[in-house]
Amino acid sequence: MRHAFITAGTKGLGVQVTESLLAKGYSVTVTFRSDQEAVRALKERWLAYEERLQFIQADVTKKADIYRAVEAAMDRFQRIDLLINNAGPYVFERKKLVDYEEEEWYQMMDGNLSAVFYLLKKIVPIMRKQRFGRIITYGFQGANSAPGWLYRSAYAAAKVGLVSLMKTVSIEEAEYGITANMVCPGNILGEMKEATIAEARRHPDAETPIGRSGTGEDIARSILFLCEEDADMVTGTVLEVTGGVDVIHRYR
Repeated sequence: MRHAFITAGTKGLGVQVTESLLAKGYSVTVTFRSDQEAVRALKERWLAYEERLQFIQADVTKKADIYRAVEAAMDRFQRIDLLINNAGPYVFERKKLVDYEEEEWYQMMDGNLSAVFYLLKKIVPIMRKQRFGRIITYGFQGANSAPGWLYRSAYAAAKVGLVSLMKTVSIEEAEYGITANMVCPGNILGEMKEATIAEARRHPDAETPIGRSGTGEDIARSILFLCEEDADMVTGTVLEVTGGVDVIHRYR
């Protein structure tokens, strides 16, 4: 049985990914930062699959927490086939670069870039031994071309750095059967992060060219494809799942 390790997979965009992996037959280790209620709800929905599901409290901005979580996954499941880097801190307040506090800057760097480095340090050697691995990172629309993003300088800088990191790893680890790709969600807001495509179609969205909002299920479906055994020709790729929305330039 393939085992998936997903960060922040109990709510938001992560919960649909976690549930899709379980439905596809994977065992899953899920990290969460603090929301015990989200964990309880997910456990309850998937009670029949409890032997395939593990929850670990961890803060991805802390190296010790990351290492502890990976070790717990290995202790229980003895393998890690998929690494889904779903967690990613974000500053919602619109502010220019010079208005960021140092703590906010380092939170963006540690949570969105350094965390992936630490996870790769621990998990890539495991995948090498298995001669198989699928690594998924998250970005934003246009990250592949390093655009400026007004009011999101710290987050954007971390994610653009992650594009290059992902592409480098995809080359370095290809000989071991490991792929690395990035998924870039569009403007998926509020309850739509945990919604299904069917739910989105019941609520038309005139702001989106395709006529509906993006959902967590859209992201989950994209990730499941990239993690398939026969998707090994797709690596070093940035996949945008936006429905045609131009997120970056809407403030201009």
